[in-house]
Amino acid sequence: MWFDQAVIYQIYPLGLCGAPRDNDEVQDHRILKLLDWVDHIKKTGADTVLLNPVFDSDCHGYDTRDYFKVDPRLGTNEDLARVCKAFHDAGLRVMLDGVFNHVGRGFWAFRDVREKKWDSPYKDWFHISFDGNTDRNDGFWYEAWEGHNELVKLNLWNPAVVDHQFQAIRAWVDQFGIDGLRLDVAYCLPPEYLKQLRAFVNGLKPDFVLMGETLHGDYNRWMGPELCHSVTNYECYKGLWSSFNSMNLFEICHSLARQFGPEQWTLYKGAHLLSFLDNHDVTRIATQLTDPNHLPLAYAMLFGMPGVPAVYYGSEWGTHGDKREGDDALRPALERPEWNALTDWIAKLAAARKNSPALCWGSYRNVVLTNKQAIFERKTEEERVLVAVNADSQPYWAHFDAGCGTAVDLISDQPHDFGGGSELPPYSAFFWKMER
Repeated sequence: MWFDQAVIYQIYPLGLCGAPRDNDEVQDHRILKLLDWVDHIKKTGADTVLLNPVFDSDCHGYDTRDYFKVDPRLGTNEDLARVCKAFHDAGLRVMLDGVFNHVGRGFWAFRDVREKKWDSPYKDWFHISFDGNTDRNDGFWYEAWEGHNELVKLNLWNPAVVDHQFQAIRAWVDQFGIDGLRLDVAYCLPPEYLKQLRAFVNGLKPDFVLMGETLHGDYNRWMGPELCHSVTNYECYKGLWSSFNSMNLFEICHSLARQFGPEQWTLYKGAHLLSFLDNHDVTRIATQLTDPNHLPLAYAMLFGMPGVPAVYYGSEWGTHGDKREGDDALRPALERPEWNALTDWIAKLAAARKNSPALCWGSYRNVVLTNKQAIFERKTEEERVLVAVNADSQPYWAHFDAGCGTAVDLISDQPHDFGGGSELPPYSAFFWKMER
């Protein structure tokens, strides 16, 4: 499937395009600003654009008002269609954020319930008790997402709700030609619902991808032949930054070995989880790392490890943002894309991965592992690549059986000779393609 070798570029449109925080219902064609980003995204080596919520919502996009209408702060359906066409014309696939577990209090069916109470034909679209109340004082109690009463949980056991959502997805494919969905809080979606959704999209468009947001636990609960194609790898997200901050590369490499290693019992062998260093919900990687010299190395790990790498808008040139300052700090308006040495590096990593079967589909095995250095193998029948990282400020000589004499670094195209050991300069990373 195309997703297995994809490189994702994630955008939070309400943020990047400078929309007001709360929906003022004033139509402004802000989403057309993304047209100025098409060439930049292509140049980074990404081949797929993931757009966080774009549909009419109360505030941040995850509090949907209408699945069928683009948020007026971003523009019109025609504007989004134009943007998606520009992405497709540039050879980029498009994924949208599907927020199906809950809606906002401004969702049209919930407004009807607030007005008509038990006389509303939509009261069974939600989990409601007319014997209680909430802090919103609607005269009834309703289940919300994780206690946030601005996010009203939908009754996904109601066929009318499911049909409404599926018709919206059909409309998104018809109008915007989308190639897949990120499923918000997929860990909250019942497996029975995911199976219905998978069957529906399988008949909608060939190779349509479902990528679910999951945090902890066994990802096989939400990923499989009848469920999501992929999920977010939050376990390794944490390991990617904390391994560098604590100078303990054992953490990330042990997580990768647990998930993808050669032993029979490893958890996700053959799966392609979404890998990331940051996104719209967590502190930017340039802020999270204590040593700026580790930033290129973290990206090298991201593109060298099993999974589908995702880059969050602005982070490719080192934009900062701290979660402790609120979500808005993570979702800034940016006037235009920028390019620097870090962006150059990421583009090289993306090109190396794209052209390497081993980095896209290969097995995983730790070869050399210390607190400050890691060398691991990615291998298919036709290719073998060693990913080597030195997080230390001092050079390191690695002595191991490479199984061959020479290699070529896929990042720089420079030859490498394993004779006498392999020198890793300070703060360096390599993708060594081994001679056969």
